[in-house]
Amino acid sequence: MSAIRPSTVEVETSLRLVAPDATALPVRASLRYDPNDPYAVHVLFHAESAGGEPVSWSFARELLFTGLDEPAGIGDVRVWPWNGPRGDFVALALSSPDGNALFEVPRSVLVRFLRRTYSVVPRGHETDHLDVDMAVNRLLAGR
Repeated sequence: MSAIRPSTVEVETSLRLVAPDATALPVRASLRYDPNDPYAVHVLFHAESAGGEPVSWSFARELLFTGLDEPAGIGDVRVWPWNGPRGDFVALALSSPDGNALFEVPRSVLVRFLRRTYSVVPRGHETDHLDVDMAVNRLLAGR
């Protein structure tokens, strides 16, 4: 008998891309959490064209949690509270060799998303969901 694996959490939402002139443009995105990768969250940015592949960014779930209340992250991904005239948001800054982007994410969306991820894999129990043997076998099979 095999153990039942928790399911993936995915939330469709709209982020706002903040342009250099401070205007904000809506961007369709998904927040995804897979318990098989228990330390990470993934943001998928959906292309507007029907056949376009989503662009995915992955980073630590803990970074997203910390960024709800204080600045967090260095390098490619930074997150911090962002209060503005439209309400409470969280800023998500992404950097790559191809450029930089700043997004506003509704704080309430992130809180609900994180609560759902913690119901699947509680905070601090990520190692309980790692299959180290499978990871080692994959690495060795690649030789």
